[in-house]
Amino acid sequence: MEKKIKLKTLNPFISCKICRGYLIDATTIVECLHTFCKSCLVKHLEESPNNACPDCNLIIHQSHPLQYISHDRTMQDIVYKLVPNLQDNEMNRERAFYKARNLPCPKDIPQDNKESDDMESKLNEAHQESDYHRMDEQVNLCLECSSNSNLKNLKRRFIRCSSQATITQLKKFVAKKVLNGIEKYREIDILCNDELLGKDHTLKFVYVTRWRFKDPPLRLQYRTTIFD
Repeated sequence: MEKKIKLKTLNPFISCKICRGYLIDATTIVECLHTFCKSCLVKHLEESPNNACPDCNLIIHQSHPLQYISHDRTMQDIVYKLVPNLQDNEMNRERAFYKARNLPCPKDIPQDNKESDDMESKLNEAHQESDYHRMDEQVNLCLECSSNSNLKNLKRRFIRCSSQATITQLKKFVAKKVLNGIEKYREIDILCNDELLGKDHTLKFVYVTRWRFKDPPLRLQYRTTIFD
């Protein structure tokens, strides 16, 4: 006989201990594995004087705590499955956010319909061209060498890419271009407004939190992590 479990008994495990609501964009601290809403955790760390976990007070990192948090897709999927209508309500709030600012919601932008009978061939063609994120929301950015770095400048500073691209992927791109080896990406730092960016940040997150009220393109700097 199956035993039914009430949702309220699971609430402590699927709720953010900062806002007390259900987890949205669940983000986990690597060091202690406590999970919070991404916006709640980022705001806490930006305002916290000691860069500590809001739950256990463990010091995440003395100077760059945002590099030690990670999106927890599995936890977020669990929350959406357990809580009725949560995902739909969150989508409605996102639409309202963009509407209030007279902006189109990226998830509502129509895409060209493809015929099912030639879908496979078109997907194969896209795969061959390595154009995996053509239909994503795009971000225009200017990628420049930091003034205090001895790395060479990119031949093409202006780049257009998926808003879902992460800082780690950007580091790999720079490493390939200026260090002649993608495996050297750990030797690269990416900054915005002279602030070191976390490796798991997406460009959309960086744009919304660091560049929302500035004119495009998003301006980022790169530098080497190895100093003479």
